Amino acid sequence: MVIKPMIRSNICMNAHPVGCEKEVQDQIVYLKKQPKLINGPKKVLIIGSSTGYGLASRISVAYGSGAQTLGVAFEREASEKRTASMGWYNTIAFEAQAKVDGLYAESINGDAFGNEIKAETVAKLKADLGQVDLVVYSLASPVRTDPATGIQYKSVLKPIGESFEAKSMNPETGEIKEFSIEPASEDEVVHTIKVMGGEDWKLWIQALLKAGVLAPGAKTVAYSYIGPEVTRAVYRDGTIGKAKEDLEHTAASLTALLKRVEGQAFVSVNKALVTRASAVIPVVPLYLALLFQVMKKEGIHEGCIEQMYRLFSQRLYAGKTVPTDDQGRIRLDDWELREDVQAKVNKLWTQVNSANIGELGDVEGYHDDFLRIHGFGRPDIDYDAEVDPIR
Repeated sequence: MVIKPMIRSNICMNAHPVGCEKEVQDQIVYLKKQPKLINGPKKVLIIGSSTGYGLASRISVAYGSGAQTLGVAFEREASEKRTASMGWYNTIAFEAQAKVDGLYAESINGDAFGNEIKAETVAKLKADLGQVDLVVYSLASPVRTDPATGIQYKSVLKPIGESFEAKSMNPETGEIKEFSIEPASEDEVVHTIKVMGGEDWKLWIQALLKAGVLAPGAKTVAYSYIGPEVTRAVYRDGTIGKAKEDLEHTAASLTALLKRVEGQAFVSVNKALVTRASAVIPVVPLYLALLFQVMKKEGIHEGCIEQMYRLFSQRLYAGKTVPTDDQGRIRLDDWELREDVQAKVNKLWTQVNSANIGELGDVEGYHDDFLRIHGFGRPDIDYDAEVDPIR
């Protein structure tokens, strides 16, 4: 079939297998050009391994320190009538190249929130790797079923306490207009924490500890975001922010649990990037367009792969101690939240409108990133050519 992007309400409904493969290969090429990780991990479990920061983490440890990697993700396989999800194609492409390069790379496809996938993962680790020295937790899902109760929880993106009004950009047209979001109910806050907080991360570590598949000195890291003042009300001070706070607090309890193997747990606060999730968060596309404009001019813009390589090379495996802020968090958003960068973004925020967004913001860069994570928008691919969606 001929595969072209199907975009509805800022969500891309399909993916291009060849484009996804080339995106993965580009990240691998980047890693091959970087210095090897000093004392990097050798056996790694990545929970949420198929896209974004999870995929970039997998590539970074595999090609940065020759790590054997087991990935866990929940992706849709292709049929004759529709494409697979981008994460499906990413995983196929990564595994194929890793094996060519002599690296162990296996994946488990299923609901990582469930007990069945945890048990299957433990069995696979025991059979193939024995013990892992790093566990990356990078799950992103709008829905979670509690394995203990069977209750399904759904996350929401809402402010807390009062409604939120701000500018928003339509990524497709560049139109900027005001929008408003009503505040979340107490139940919605609870639901969002259950889905996106630290509960499942803790269940994973408990299961791995109980099974004896964590190596002495094992580390685990999960990913968070704080963001700027312009998104604070709807993000950090909103429902998602409460979930991220819970995730960050979980790190301390996990470090206590991991004392039995002399391990540690960390949360890495990362930079804002274009992802499937960020594309549908009001305020964020406009903020990203302005941020990219500023950071690219400053020469400090990073994508997922650059961020994750910096995490492993300059933070987690840079020395005997891991540099953190006063709350124990690794800060990879340090360049984004630099005072001069935010001052420039804030100035642009007050000036931007539908007429000048093309001049003040990097709308093209934002749109290119959005297409490319789904395998589209690459100049080296003929998107009019037929391709088999089944991989």
